[in-house]
Amino acid sequence: MTPPTLHTERLTLTAPSARHFAPLAEFYASERSSFVGGPLTADRAWRALAMEAGHWSLRGYGRFAVELTETGELVGVVGPWFPEGNPEPEIGWDLMNGYEGKGYAAEAAIEARRWVYEELGWQTAMSLVDRDNIASAKLSESMGCKKDGQFHSPSFGALDIWRHPGPEAL
Repeated sequence: MTPPTLHTERLTLTAPSARHFAPLAEFYASERSSFVGGPLTADRAWRALAMEAGHWSLRGYGRFAVELTETGELVGVVGPWFPEGNPEPEIGWDLMNGYEGKGYAAEAAIEARRWVYEELGWQTAMSLVDRDNIASAKLSESMGCKKDGQFHSPSFGALDIWRHPGPEAL
């Protein structure tokens, strides 16, 4: 599947590609990536980028590279995600270093949620959040999500399930 390009007021959501590697590698080298499997070496960050791109081929959807429309800078990776072992598809988000606190994750996640409801026909969505990741829990709450149990990931341990409002509630 060819990923679509989506637009919000400030952001362009597009297919992950090799041009996104440098900021992604910087993110994965930092402690900020600890909630999503990091820190990682550059070769492991490359594999993470390949996984993001490959998810589109395997599932027909995937997370978007989120760029500032004005500059093309990569600010995050956000969108639908369903790796093997997850209990169901989710909407996930990672923000690159220096872009937190500006509302980019919410803006991109709301657009990604709209897309999965309207274009993929999802009737529900969840986000998995490490209980120590306060910023992601706050983002989930701001998007109208409610805690809906826990999931124990073999890779990430105990994660809170945040249930998004369904398409009929939005």
